[in-house]
Amino acid sequence: MENVLSDLPFVKLPVEDQKILIVDDDPSIVDLLNQFLKRKGFKCKTAADGQEAIDLLEKSPFTIIVTDLIMPRVDGLELLKKVKESWPDTDVIVMTGYTKNFTYTDVIKAGASDFVQKPFTLDEIEAKLQRLIKERQLRHTLKQLSVRDGLTNLYNRRYFDHKLKEEVIRARRQKYPLYLLLVDVDKFKKVNDLKGHQEGDRVLVTLADTLRNSTRDHVDMLFRFGGDEFAVLIPYAKEEQAVAIAERIRSNFLENLENKVSISMGLARLEDHKECPEDAGKRLFLQADEALYSAKKSGGNKLVVKEQAN
Repeated sequence: MENVLSDLPFVKLPVEDQKILIVDDDPSIVDLLNQFLKRKGFKCKTAADGQEAIDLLEKSPFTIIVTDLIMPRVDGLELLKKVKESWPDTDVIVMTGYTKNFTYTDVIKAGASDFVQKPFTLDEIEAKLQRLIKERQLRHTLKQLSVRDGLTNLYNRRYFDHKLKEEVIRARRQKYPLYLLLVDVDKFKKVNDLKGHQEGDRVLVTLADTLRNSTRDHVDMLFRFGGDEFAVLIPYAKEEQAVAIAERIRSNFLENLENKVSISMGLARLEDHKECPEDAGKRLFLQADEALYSAKKSGGNKLVVKEQAN
């Protein structure tokens, strides 16, 4: 993994925040683990049985569950089954003193990430958690890399296709406007031909940085399709706000490059048709692409907004 990351100098991936749920009907075990793990810096919550754990999971997900097997109402195996069905990214460490009834193989086959035999030591619990966290971070990093563009660290086209459908569904359900902005560097081939691909990469990285600095943190979503093509999903915005974001991107990009490379942009709004989310997403993309084509055809360095159909 270190070699992979060293080949991607622009990638800065977030560290996953760990939340641990301790589940046991023995209050002494729960208190011991809760106090110990909190002293080690973990965020913890506790539950007295599997049902209480499920209730907590439905309110807020956890990254790791440490659970006993024999409990009232919902036991550890039932909880494990429910977690694997509804929260598959959550890891489960199983504890039990009944080793004749349950073996390491049994619980691993059922979906557990690890197994602890009671009585246990706190050092053993900590060691298993640290190993599991390292494995989770590796999975988290690989997942991030699979949806990121290596040069700019923006989301890639594969993730755009997934996210567009998801955002169409959410915008319809919550009844808020959704805009798609497509961005393309004007005469980018000439930059590569005359100044080389290293300069071309610098232009693309500058554009990616401009997109980050000109859009709303944790609201607008940024993508690089490949080549010099970029996209921004803009939810919760009126047309004048979406236009202002686009124009801010254009003017900031011009200021950031000495050779004054320009960009063209096409903006479209999700229309209120009754088609399926996938078709609605395709329509939105085609409308933004038509607007982008108009901007390029009329000389570039401008934004064209697709008019809404009557």
